[in-house]
Amino acid sequence: MSEPVSEPVSEPVPVPVPEPELQLQLLRPDHGPALLAFELENRAFFARSVPDRGDAFFAAFDDRLQELLDEQAAGTGIFHVLVESGGAVVGRVNLFEVTDGGAHLGYRVAERVTGRGVATVGVHRLCDVAATDYGLHVLSASARVDNVASRVVLERTGFVPVGVTTLSGHAGLTFSKHLAARD
Repeated sequence: MSEPVSEPVSEPVPVPVPEPELQLQLLRPDHGPALLAFELENRAFFARSVPDRGDAFFAAFDDRLQELLDEQAAGTGIFHVLVESGGAVVGRVNLFEVTDGGAHLGYRVAERVTGRGVATVGVHRLCDVAATDYGLHVLSASARVDNVASRVVLERTGFVPVGVTTLSGHAGLTFSKHLAARD
């Protein structure tokens, strides 16, 4: 008599769902105050995984915002904010070095929304917009090896590791994603 075979029980993995009012918006001059508040409120949190922007960045924030808007007008960068229904910025999802149908992706979200899927939704939305509105075909991204959350976001959104790099003196991985144009 054979023993019954028991199926392995897998625990359901909770998938955090961000607030439905979350919008991906192209960076505009009027985002300035909310964007500055976002950067200041999360400065210490961001500094744990990326180099701090330094006091000069915050002192000359209006100039930096204008530089980003100028890059956007020139087509070399395309910058977005993730905005809650009340107007608060809770994330940034940006395309840098836009050229020849490709760009480099960078993103960050507020500490208070981490673990809720906000970064994943923001990156998904930007990938869609990058293909349909900006005509991009491939995106690259980088993450430090010890930044597991960032690597998970990239993998959940279809990026695959393609190489190694060094980011601010730390071991990192480079990722790539081919975008499919949608009809």
